[in-house]
Amino acid sequence: MKRTLSLLLTAALAFSLLAGCGPKNPPAGTSSSVPGSASGQPDGSASEPGDTSGASGPSVRFMVLSGPTGVGAAKLMAGHDADPQNSAVASYEIVTDNTLVQTALVNGDVDVAAIATNAAAVLSAKNEGSIQVLAVNTLGVLYILEKGDTVRNMADLGGKTLYAPSNTKGANPEHILNHLLEGNGVNPSDVNIEWLTPQEITAKMSSDHAGICMLPVPAATALLVKDSGVREAISLSDAWKELEGSELPMGCVVARTEYIEQNPGEVEAFLSAYEASIDYISDPANSSDASALVAQYGFAPNDKVAARAIPQCSLTFVTGHEMRTMLEDYYSILFQAEPKSIGGGLPYDSFYYGVA
Repeated sequence: MKRTLSLLLTAALAFSLLAGCGPKNPPAGTSSSVPGSASGQPDGSASEPGDTSGASGPSVRFMVLSGPTGVGAAKLMAGHDADPQNSAVASYEIVTDNTLVQTALVNGDVDVAAIATNAAAVLSAKNEGSIQVLAVNTLGVLYILEKGDTVRNMADLGGKTLYAPSNTKGANPEHILNHLLEGNGVNPSDVNIEWLTPQEITAKMSSDHAGICMLPVPAATALLVKDSGVREAISLSDAWKELEGSELPMGCVVARTEYIEQNPGEVEAFLSAYEASIDYISDPANSSDASALVAQYGFAPNDKVAARAIPQCSLTFVTGHEMRTMLEDYYSILFQAEPKSIGGGLPYDSFYYGVA
């Protein structure tokens, strides 16, 4: 889909008067802001950009966003910690904010990163041609939870108070919520949204006999496990499918274009290892070990929550033309709802890796 289409859409809309839980207890050698290898390289030495000889091990510096976007990478990171020299990454880093990922990519501090899909589009718009999206790794992970039984569909939220994570204001979740409300005949201004921290939301839901909140997995799962009086009222993924007839791609993996061009072999090796990691974490046969890894890397507070959350994390691995179609459909909807949410225009063709 060409940039010209986004310009046409912008003109048309203007003419018609338009308007994850941070990681806890990370494993030794990592933190929410420290790479998986203290030096940034597994053997303590730095490899030069473009070095694909393998003599110094892998060169991919990987950054992952905490929360569901990072869950699928748990096995990959464990592989690095167990055998850095034969890992698909030279280092990894877990952060709590999309802006930290964007800054690291722009500065060239990391090569590959897991990030929210709209944040990837914004970064591409601000730094044209600097990154490419490699794969969609996470579909819809948002849920409306309720203490009570008054909410069965999006229309039921009209006139009610909704607790929502403050770190999602202005991000994917808010745009998705607003689109679904409008699509179900509810003006978003008719919903009283209180933007709170996940901890504040948990406290509110515990003390409120009729509380309603929006949370992503695994935070939503943790609340369901903690409080038996809370129920899952709406899956926003299901609501999206009902309204749009398509999937809801919320997380993706991107890489710096310069790195891709200099290290095509390492990028392909990384993608193979990343897909294997997602498959491993998603496989029910690996539930016990996968849950332990997801908790170990701080994506869930404990194994019990992780085991229940993993099936709800909507882990996937979509590349090529299917990835492009999925993202273009999603970006087109976000663009019509709020152009700024994807950087003001639809990404160029070159944004999509592996698609001629």
